[in-house]
Amino acid sequence: MKKFLPLLIAVTLSLFTGLNGAEKPNIVVFLVDDMGVMDTSVPFLTDDNGNPQKHPLNHFYRTPSMERLAAQGIRFNQFYAMSVCSPTRISIMTGQNAARHHATNWINPRKDNAGDNGPADWDWAGLGKGDITLPGILKGAGYRTIHVGKGHFGPNDHEGEEPLNLGFDVNVAGASFGAPGSYYGEKGYGALTKRSHHSVPHLDAYHSTETFLTEALTLEAKKRVSETVKAEEPFYLYFSHYAVHAPFESDPRFAEHYKDSGKPVNAQAFATLVEGMDKSLGDMLDHFEDLGIAENTLIFFLGDNGSDAPLGDQHEVACAAPLRGKKGAHYEGGMRLPFIAAWAKPDPENPLQRQMVIPKGTIQDQVANVTDLFPTVLQVAGAKAPEGHPVDGELLQTLITGEADDSRDEQFLMHYPHGVHRSNYFTTWRDGDWKVIYHTLPEIPTTGGFIQFEGGHYQLFNLADDPYESKNLAESHPAELTRMMKGLIASLEAHEAQYPHDSEGVEARPSLP
Repeated sequence: MKKFLPLLIAVTLSLFTGLNGAEKPNIVVFLVDDMGVMDTSVPFLTDDNGNPQKHPLNHFYRTPSMERLAAQGIRFNQFYAMSVCSPTRISIMTGQNAARHHATNWINPRKDNAGDNGPADWDWAGLGKGDITLPGILKGAGYRTIHVGKGHFGPNDHEGEEPLNLGFDVNVAGASFGAPGSYYGEKGYGALTKRSHHSVPHLDAYHSTETFLTEALTLEAKKRVSETVKAEEPFYLYFSHYAVHAPFESDPRFAEHYKDSGKPVNAQAFATLVEGMDKSLGDMLDHFEDLGIAENTLIFFLGDNGSDAPLGDQHEVACAAPLRGKKGAHYEGGMRLPFIAAWAKPDPENPLQRQMVIPKGTIQDQVANVTDLFPTVLQVAGAKAPEGHPVDGELLQTLITGEADDSRDEQFLMHYPHGVHRSNYFTTWRDGDWKVIYHTLPEIPTTGGFIQFEGGHYQLFNLADDPYESKNLAESHPAELTRMMKGLIASLEAHEAQYPHDSEGVEARPSLP
């Protein structure tokens, strides 16, 4: 099976039987906003022998619940997403790479933010009622579909701003925007501030209290899960925290842990947001056990893009050290993120778990990405998508069981044809150990003059030899650069990608060196 070629998921799933039995597994996607692979005490990076290796940032953050989940299951150390949020979130919902679904930028809820040279017909409107979505399919398969937290699937006054239009039975706190007005209940989560247009909805009961936003969402998630269990329905819980996105407001429950860290105030606040999210994860695991459903509940934990920790420039080594870059950037720190798959309570005798055995405390080093969740969740649920819906993701079942899957290509495409974020008009293509970065428009007029890119149009790295992207090999390896650029161009064409345009309105497509 080749990645980035259109395929029909119904045909793919017909090769599998799904997890059979009297009960369907409960499925949780626990999604953290702006959490990169280094924003945790769990080491995802490995040494030369494949063993987990801690770096200084792993000692700074406190995430005992992530440690608990990782000990119960498998974590991936080369798991990729788009480097900004809305493209990733829509990829989870559709199984499609952003280059195909065309929501290639974060969605500004109030205005089209294609950028001056961005594609005019990119999918700013996001998802709508007629779109095939993961919760919509699961709902048709007998699941109660629950959305708690950040949505950001579409702008104001469009169908995608309301998750109930996209296949969810329940929506708590989901809206058009990506950042909360405030994390503080005393401020009405933004309602009582100048950022009232980003006031988190459906949480009025917690206004004027000391309940931090992360905690309020956790209480609501527990309530909705309890209701569903009482009704004896299987559930799909999409628990999408606003944390750890800016504003970097300190969670007072954890501030004491970081006051002597020597880190800047904003970085300390960011760390409290990480720890608050982690407490939420632990509270949910405990709640599943209290309800007696933990053995039948499968959890996928992940971030939506690289780290946005307030620790240095997006193109350097700082917030994702030793990786280079951060959210919005074309380097590994911008698009590699934590991914853990685990049963909420491992039980080797459980019939559902016996059909997908997840080894405890293991690391999977094959390349995978967010589009893979769509077909994987459907197979776990024994569900199918309608014919005609192209899917770029591949099944994760073999990788989740700790085995190698030779049928998978070690490839990932990240396409950003816009000029309104931290890195502009770029495409990255990973194929095996190699990664190429191409900037479509090397000089774009901006308010400050011209944007200049390091190394001209091209950057080339061998991630096996240089995982931290410190040496650009574009000039010294011309044959490899040409091969990689051919792959990048072919992948964009296969996805029917959109392109930025030059000052005369002509599409600026990638070119060979």
